[in-house]
Amino acid sequence: MDSTVLQSTFLLTLLLSVGLFFFIRASTKNRTEVMRLVSEQDENTLMSSLKEYFRSRAYRVLAIDAAKNQVTFEGFVSPSWFLAVFLSVLAAVGLGCLALVLSLLFPNFGQIFLLLVLLSPLSGLLYWKKSGRLEKVSLKMENIPSGQNFSSTITVTAHRDELAELQRALQLKTLDI
Repeated sequence: MDSTVLQSTFLLTLLLSVGLFFFIRASTKNRTEVMRLVSEQDENTLMSSLKEYFRSRAYRVLAIDAAKNQVTFEGFVSPSWFLAVFLSVLAAVGLGCLALVLSLLFPNFGQIFLLLVLLSPLSGLLYWKKSGRLEKVSLKMENIPSGQNFSSTITVTAHRDELAELQRALQLKTLDI
């Protein structure tokens, strides 16, 4: 095979490997967001609904600050088996491609590069160890400006997936500022 083709294929495969590395690393990134949500329920009803929701999701009350009208919940978020296996398979395919290109570039060491595929389970292990962690959710009840047709508003600081599920489960709407 032409040397120029091999070198350019190696460069592209190396760039794809770097992208794969950052994709695997990003799977454990903290994605905490702040969102203001409104409800038509009164404050007491909404707060009891929120407590029940978080209790059902295995969160517990960590702190209550009555002066700030704020509640903090804490719960363990377990990692996904599917995502751990998926990331390991992606890493195996990516490392297999890199090993194939390296074995074509350096035919004397061809079989040794195939051992790179054995590193692929490390990506699933990395995800598993870093994504299983304690998550905190902070809720702050606020007064809603007059003229709105909602009776309760809360500011929630949580993981973006938890915010989406909370919004769906309790039929909360985002507050347009």
